[in-house]
Amino acid sequence: MKPQSQRQLRAGELVRRAVSDILMEGQVHDPVLAGVPVTVSEARMSPDLRHATVFVSALKTADPETIAAALNRASGFIQKKLGGELELKFTPKLRFMADDRFDEARHIDEILDRPGVKRDLNHGGED
Repeated sequence: MKPQSQRQLRAGELVRRAVSDILMEGQVHDPVLAGVPVTVSEARMSPDLRHATVFVSALKTADPETIAAALNRASGFIQKKLGGELELKFTPKLRFMADDRFDEARHIDEILDRPGVKRDLNHGGED
């Protein structure tokens, strides 16, 4: 995948912050999202800045796929709110995706915390 330009990165950060603020303020009324803190970890912009893929995760036990689906249902509303907050030529069309990087990191930590793995790491794998 081609790295994003500085322009895309700047616009993505603006979108990430604005979407995060909209969610934090509780402006999206969906029973799936009620009482579930949602983290917006990244927004990746298309080269023309007309589309944004927004990566989200839930801070509780809520299924991130379910959270992303609820946000995709509300994407038109969120996009409209975003248009009033951003100073971009076009308000990007939003697509929400579950961010599983936190789960992967937690899984790696669990593996590294196993007694056998700790033993091998502390002894450098020597017999």
